[in-house]
Amino acid sequence: MKDHSLSVRLLLNVGHGLDHMFLLVFASAVGVIAQEFGMTSWEALMPYGAGAFVLFGLGSIPSGRLGDLWGRRRMMIVFFVGLGGSALLVAATQTPWQMAAALTLLGAFASIYHPVGIPLLVQHSANPGFAIGINGLAGNMGVAFAAVATGFLVQWLGWRAAFVIPAVASLACAVWFARECPVESEAPARRKGAAAAKLTPGTMARAMLVMTVSAATGSILFNFTTNGNAQMISERFEGLVQDPATLGLLLGAIYAVASIAQVVVGKLLDRFAVKPIFIGIVLFQIPALLLAAHAQGWWFFVALMGVMIFIFGAVPFIDVVIVRYVDDSLRSRVAGIRLAVSLGISSLAVWSLGPAVKDLGFATLFQVMGGLAVFALIVVSLLPPEPRPSA
Repeated sequence: MKDHSLSVRLLLNVGHGLDHMFLLVFASAVGVIAQEFGMTSWEALMPYGAGAFVLFGLGSIPSGRLGDLWGRRRMMIVFFVGLGGSALLVAATQTPWQMAAALTLLGAFASIYHPVGIPLLVQHSANPGFAIGINGLAGNMGVAFAAVATGFLVQWLGWRAAFVIPAVASLACAVWFARECPVESEAPARRKGAAAAKLTPGTMARAMLVMTVSAATGSILFNFTTNGNAQMISERFEGLVQDPATLGLLLGAIYAVASIAQVVVGKLLDRFAVKPIFIGIVLFQIPALLLAAHAQGWWFFVALMGVMIFIFGAVPFIDVVIVRYVDDSLRSRVAGIRLAVSLGISSLAVWSLGPAVKDLGFATLFQVMGGLAVFALIVVSLLPPEPRPSA
């Protein structure tokens, strides 16, 4: 079958951007929200957002199962509608516990995208690595947009507008996607696809174990940085830049540049084996994290740019492994299980971020992340050999 139409691919990539953006609006505006809710500091409010990331991980199992058995098109419509509706509820909250409940619901709908949207995107793609790279770029542009747009909207219209305006966009995408994406003739579980390589059961199990553990460590690094960068850049630029909108632009610029790494990595993965590229990306995370632990001012800006380039650059690997080795009829379920494990573990990063910063400080936190990157390097080195794909 031929690839999806341009409009469907565009909407799937926009959906990835919205998915990551909604999960980070709270982190970008947490200081202002904490003041309005009468809390002493942003660190005290930050744990209330952990439920979104717990459901973002655990919800991946039923989301992936429904994607394979019920249909990926239907689930993507539920995704857009649910994401927009739950964001409107977040905007209406008045207390920390109301915020926690609404964010948890948002996380449940956000869990749909990765096990459903990415398999839908690549199921007919001739260059899945490049498609995943572009999709990763779109997702991280959502991260960048969360930093920039939230900064301006908080300054001009208040933090509630930072949820309402994207919510309206998500609901509009639901209508557009329902019109543009053809109805599936049968659910993915009823048809057979093809993986690009065949592995023995033992090698497959080893690959899945390495994939899950490395995904968990990568998700912890991703969550610690993307949820803490807004506060850290404010701390390290104290006395140089104070304006929230300007700080948001600086952080958005870092995310925008770092996101390009995913496209480059995705293109390489269509031509070369996964393992050596993956090892190289993780290896460079270590010095970048250690440098960011102690840098100040503009040197911190440079160091954080390096950190995010190599953290974002590691994102496409897991999805490419799934595409290469798992039949399309099973991909949503396999993706859902590994996401539930890795994101469930990494959600602890969001819950512990505020207390960790309060007790240890950002410098020690970045050193700990450097140690985690060393562990990830060891895990990735255990990835079994795989046939070199055709160019």
